[in-house]
Amino acid sequence: MDYQSVIVRDAGICGGEPVIRGTRVTLRTVLASLADCDSIEQIVTGFPTLSTGDVRAMIAFAAASVEEDLPIPAIFAVA
Repeated sequence: MDYQSVIVRDAGICGGEPVIRGTRVTLRTVLASLADCDSIEQIVTGFPTLSTGDVRAMIAFAAASVEEDLPIPAIFAVA
């Protein structure tokens, strides 16, 4: 997923929080909606400036961010 062309961070837009390009819909808002068990379709309905691809890009961005920020534990084989 090429989220880099969809998500921007600009200090002049929402205090530099990640948003979908051309909107003021933040990553935090989308993730909060997902945490509240909203479906992607419900999010797109609630934020008509978003597409399904935009929401998927935000999920991919969040996943990549976590991967960069957290150490990945070693996996040990059980003999």
